[in-house]
Formats: sequence, structure tokens, C-alpha cells
Amino acid sequence: MNRRSTVLTRERIKLGDDAFAEVRIIHVVVPVPGSMHHYKYGLAYVVSGECLLRYDNEAGKGDHKHVGAHELPYIFTSLEALIDDFWDDVAQL
Repeated sequence: MNRRSTVLTRERIKLGDDAFAEVRIIHVVVPVPGSMHHYKYGLAYVVSGECLLRYDNEAGKGDHKHVGAHELPYIFTSLEALIDDFWDDVAQL
């Protein structure tokens, strides 16, 4: 049995002269503490060096998102929904 993590996506997407999105999704064998799925992820939207939006599931905190200085819970349902929710939030900012 394969016991290694697999990087599914790791990319930086330029969105303008001073803006980019960074998307990192890793399939993990054991769920990150606080999450019930087999993905470790970080999706960030950065403008002029400031992170305006970040979705992640750091160990112990589980799934959540940061909008500016505010941390909010996030209910993970699928990778497709995660990516759609992230890009919807980017469009709203």
C-alpha cells in the first residue's frame, strides 16, 4: 500500500500586475487532524503583497477560511466545491 502523500496541484496564477492566486492541494493517506477528508490544502489570493483570502486546513483547526483578518469556518464537501467557493470569493473581492 502506498503511504505517501501525492501533490495534486501546486500552482501560482498571475491575476494582474500585483495580484496572484496560489493553489496547493495534496492527497494525504491520513486526514489532517481536524478534517475528515484525505486532502491538505491551501488556496490564497494575494494583492499588493497582502493576503486578502485564504482557505486552508491546518492541523488541529480543520477546514476554515481567512477573509482579511477574520477566520471563518468552512464546510468541506469536495475538491470541486472548494475550488469553486474559492474562485467565487476571489470574484467578490
